[in-house]
Amino acid sequence: MGTMHRIVFGNCRSMKEIPDESIQLTVTSPPYYNAPFDYPNMFKDYDEFLGLIRDFSQELYRVMAPGRIGCIVADDMLVKGERYPVIADTTRMMLDSGFRYRDRIVWVKPKGYVRISRRSGVVMQHPYPMYFYPDNIQESILIFQKGRFDYSYLQKLTSKVLEKSKIPLLDYNSEGWYMTVWNITNVLPLGKRLERGIAAFPEEIPRRLIRLFSYAGETVLDPFLGSGTTSKVAMDLGRNSWGYEIDRGLRQKIEAKLGVDNNASARNVEFQTREDTRMQEASRLKTSSRTLNGLS
Repeated sequence: MGTMHRIVFGNCRSMKEIPDESIQLTVTSPPYYNAPFDYPNMFKDYDEFLGLIRDFSQELYRVMAPGRIGCIVADDMLVKGERYPVIADTTRMMLDSGFRYRDRIVWVKPKGYVRISRRSGVVMQHPYPMYFYPDNIQESILIFQKGRFDYSYLQKLTSKVLEKSKIPLLDYNSEGWYMTVWNITNVLPLGKRLERGIAAFPEEIPRRLIRLFSYAGETVLDPFLGSGTTSKVAMDLGRNSWGYEIDRGLRQKIEAKLGVDNNASARNVEFQTREDTRMQEASRLKTSSRTLNGLS
């Protein structure tokens, strides 16, 4: 089953290239608000960050098909000693845009990951009350729905599409897809991996969500594309995809992840560049892939 993958280098506040109600699933993660490791000082203040989420939510509602699902990987942020309620505010803005709040999955990362294991060590140095700060080894996968799904839709699908769309029940049970807690190893910033310097999520997250919430041949969107993980997994699973990324300097990484090898047409991949983009250096240890627009 051939698929088509369209990558737009442009700000997802406007996804004018996508027709109304043509997206069956969204899997994405906005930039972490001024995260000290990935996006320090990206936004001048929290209100500016919320402005991005508000605009994105409204545009997402336009492009999503009725009854379909939008999944957002996000987390509250601790910045310079101040914690910001990103989960609550993102949820409120999605609701204000018209979505239903369907569910929340907690993504748990391995213990002892060096980037998140420093806070609890304060107690080791000062074993007294008021020095406790827990290590954060989780993020939320927020699941929203545009209205309710019409299950008579399945009657319009061929037996071949239904067969290709079956959820792998062995994985579903053995890997705990059915639970509200998913234990998945994050993409570690080690060696010469493709995502080095990019706050990418692991392929297992879109893999599960695409299998659980879309049918073969449908279209998946990632408005904060980063290195192209969502489009790559959509391609692997026989879905079409749209991706938006503000940093056109990531094209080479996206091409590598999608296996384009300088012949995009052979892989059914189209690239488009708008004026509302920017270039960044490959090293994104301070300002990363999702600058004002793009994740993973």
